[in-house]
Amino acid sequence: MSKLRVYEIARMLGKSNKDVMKMLEEIANIKTNNPLTAINDDVARMVEKAVRPDEAQGKEDSPAEPPEPRPSKKKKIELEEGAAVRSAAEKLGVSNAEVVKALMSGGVMLAAGSALNDKAVAILSRAFGVEFAFVPKAAVQPGVKGHKGHKPKAGGEKPPLLAPRPPIVTVMGHVDHGKTTLLDTIRHTNVTAREAGGITQHIGAYTVERSGGAIVFLDTPGHEAFTAMRARGAEVTDIVILVVAADDGVMPQTREAIDHVRAAKAPIVVAVNKVDKPGAQPERVRRQLADIGLVPEEWGGDVIMVDISAKSGEGIDKLLEMVLLVAEMQELTGNANASPSGVVIEAELDKGKGPVATVIVRDGTLRRGDIILFGTSWGKVRAMLDTTGNNVSEAGPSSAVEILGLSDVPKPGETFKVAPSERAARDAMSAVPLKQTRDAPVRKASLEDLYSKMQAGQKPELNLLVKCDVQGSVEALCSSLEKIATDEVGVSIIHRGAGRIAESDVTLASASGAVILGFNVRPDANAKKIAEAEGIEIRLYNIIYDVINDVRSAMEGLLAPNLKERSVGEAEVREIFRVPKVGNIAGCHVTQGAVRRDSKVRVVRDGVVKWDGGVATLKHFKDEAREVKAGFDCGIALAGFQDFETGDVLEAYEVVEEKRTLG
Repeated sequence: MSKLRVYEIARMLGKSNKDVMKMLEEIANIKTNNPLTAINDDVARMVEKAVRPDEAQGKEDSPAEPPEPRPSKKKKIELEEGAAVRSAAEKLGVSNAEVVKALMSGGVMLAAGSALNDKAVAILSRAFGVEFAFVPKAAVQPGVKGHKGHKPKAGGEKPPLLAPRPPIVTVMGHVDHGKTTLLDTIRHTNVTAREAGGITQHIGAYTVERSGGAIVFLDTPGHEAFTAMRARGAEVTDIVILVVAADDGVMPQTREAIDHVRAAKAPIVVAVNKVDKPGAQPERVRRQLADIGLVPEEWGGDVIMVDISAKSGEGIDKLLEMVLLVAEMQELTGNANASPSGVVIEAELDKGKGPVATVIVRDGTLRRGDIILFGTSWGKVRAMLDTTGNNVSEAGPSSAVEILGLSDVPKPGETFKVAPSERAARDAMSAVPLKQTRDAPVRKASLEDLYSKMQAGQKPELNLLVKCDVQGSVEALCSSLEKIATDEVGVSIIHRGAGRIAESDVTLASASGAVILGFNVRPDANAKKIAEAEGIEIRLYNIIYDVINDVRSAMEGLLAPNLKERSVGEAEVREIFRVPKVGNIAGCHVTQGAVRRDSKVRVVRDGVVKWDGGVATLKHFKDEAREVKAGFDCGIALAGFQDFETGDVLEAYEVVEEKRTLG
């Protein structure tokens, strides 16, 4: 029995994945949140029948026969290049459903919004007895790539507050596995030719238009820049494409990139590259990735893997389709009407243009003339260039633009916002040195201070980065550390590896709030310098039990302490005094222990607790007292209780924290 995936059914019927998943639950009691779930053909027909009952019935009567060509002259119909299925339906004067049905009968599944290809056009030509011809796409008015439907405000009308935005994608992987070639193929520009040795020398942003939407690519030179931005608090990437060469497999740098992406909690789509080369073993790559926790969805996991050839272009369309599918499930939205804000991707001092910065707009609409404020510079947006070099007047959510008109070169990873005036921007800049001094260092992670950083209601977790002298020690130590975890305190090893503690390790620890544990290894000079500047703790050991004991002690500090009540003393109310503007004061005799000014007090009457709270004032005769011991008289005013009666017992107590152990 043939099977279709949820997203294929959705595309075929012109519905969203969520609509189809909801229908599957209602019609066939199939619950799924994964658009890659395979559905039996008979269930797919049930869904189609629910959407288009008349057409589905007709299809059941004659399942394999395409519609008869209409008796008409072979007229010629022109379509723009990249036109959607619905455009053909309009030209033919028929419904979208009729055209989709004709394509399905010919073996092609395309939704109404999908772009037509040569095969689809040939099927429609035969089915409707016409001749289609593609003409060059009409010139599009200059605008912001990747931000469809955003228009300047006119007549007071505003677009919806929250609208879908294009996903922002980073391509990562081993140095020679084809990251740049993949981007080159996707955007059809010769990036590789102008880069030394094929290694990416800059961070750029590129917008790619697809029939299912736009995708913004960040061309990063590996995971270092990706993590450096995270270390500055800039979570830019929505999805990561991990490139792994089919003839080379998972390399140490691939594993490192995976650890960086996991620490960022970004979804991964794997591109198994170079499948057309002799010796390519894509299944071996899948096994290697499954061994380190990235299980392919076709094996029952949740990671999408697509076989591609970045050089020939094979599989690229499927890869981009999967990226848009993952983006759809993330429900990425932006508010075009919000105050503009975003992140710097790259910046430089251009001899002709002055300071320029490439930015990603995360929210709002940035316009020419806006006063833009970064952490270390500001400026008035004099001009904006989109990813194709065109001048644009505005940039909406997920747009990548180069900005001119800045006072200085900002740092990659800095965030920006729009200031109401130039004066406000200057005032903000004048406070920068003081702020930087006050806030430095930006991040700090140590075993001692982790408890103080816990957020109320969250399960505490100890983030560790482990480096050892040999791989055997790595596995043994990490296994022992993971066994310490409990239901109340977690251990997350964000990266593990053999060899010296490098600069990239410190950057990852900084971005993830982790402590670095080194066993029989030492940090290099750069790593040590950065760790000191960032306030990242590096702990070095040569005995494995010392590592485990230190981590255990840290985790015991993360356990919420037991709160225990301890009795301090008791006093009996002998007389009640009324004091103007103060209220009732209890004249008491301390019968045991002591009553202290900072004690908690419980009012007990005939064995029943009437009130529980704190002491407002404590006096011995007319003098303020910090403590009154047994055998002495005192006057007590309580914070929030005045209804004393003679004979009441005031129980003084304190709440102490008892440190818990993992026992």
